[in-house]
Amino acid sequence: MSRRVPALVLCSAVIAACGAPPPVAVEQTPDEPTSAATSEVFIPHDVTPADIPADIHDDSWARLPTVARETLGPDDQRIFDSIVRPESRYSTGLRGPVGMWMYSPQMAEHIFPASTYLRYGADGQRDQRLTELAILATARELNSQYEWSAHEGLARTAGLEDEIIELVRSGGPLTAAPLPGLDEPERTIIRVARELVNEPKLSREAFETAQRLFGNEGLVDLAGLVGYYTFVNYTLKTFDVQRAPGTQLLLPLH
Repeated sequence: MSRRVPALVLCSAVIAACGAPPPVAVEQTPDEPTSAATSEVFIPHDVTPADIPADIHDDSWARLPTVARETLGPDDQRIFDSIVRPESRYSTGLRGPVGMWMYSPQMAEHIFPASTYLRYGADGQRDQRLTELAILATARELNSQYEWSAHEGLARTAGLEDEIIELVRSGGPLTAAPLPGLDEPERTIIRVARELVNEPKLSREAFETAQRLFGNEGLVDLAGLVGYYTFVNYTLKTFDVQRAPGTQLLLPLH
C-alpha cells in the first residue's frame, strides 16, 4: 500500500543487531548515484576477541577507555548525568560514539539533544521505520559497519521490510522491480542519502521530490539526519569503535 508522507511526517516522521537473510544480488544501472553494490552472497560475521585490535579498551571497545563519572568536575558530571539517566537510551551507561564524546563534555552537551531530536523528533513521534531507513542508507554509503550493524535490527523492529533492507545493503538500483513497501518516500530517502554522501550536491530532481513529500522542515531534518550519522561515522573512525564480541557484523564492506 502506497504511503504518502505529508509535510512532515519527516518532522513528525522521518526524520542494535540480528541475523539477516542473504541479500538479493542486483546490478548497478548507469543512471543511479554512485553506490557500492555487491553481487556476492554476504554471510554475517560473528565478532570474536581475535577480531578486536590490540589498542582497543575492553570497557569501551574503543581507543580510549570509558569516562568514569567520578573523574569529572561538577559541571561535567551534570552533563554526564544528562546523558546517563533512567529515561535516556543510555540509561545503562556510556557506549559507542557517545562514550567518546564525553572526552569533550561540552560538545556532548550540545550534540546529544540534537541526536535525540533527529532520531525521534521534538515530540518523540517520528516514524522510526523511515528514520531507520535513512540511517541504514547513510551507513551503507559511508561503509559504516558499526552503524549498520547497530541499526539493522532496529530497522526491522520499526517495520522496515527485509526486501528494502537488502536493497540498501547491496547498494542496488532504485529502478529495480517493485518491492514491498518501497514507495516514493522510501525511494526518495535512499536517493537523498546516496547523493548527499557521494555527490557534490543534491540534484534538483531529488530536492524537489523530497521537498514535495516532506516539506521544507522535513527536508532540513532529513539532511540533518544524514549529516549527523556522517558526523557519528567520523567519531567511530577516529576512535576505531568496535562492535563487541558476541555481536554480528552485518554489512559487506567495500
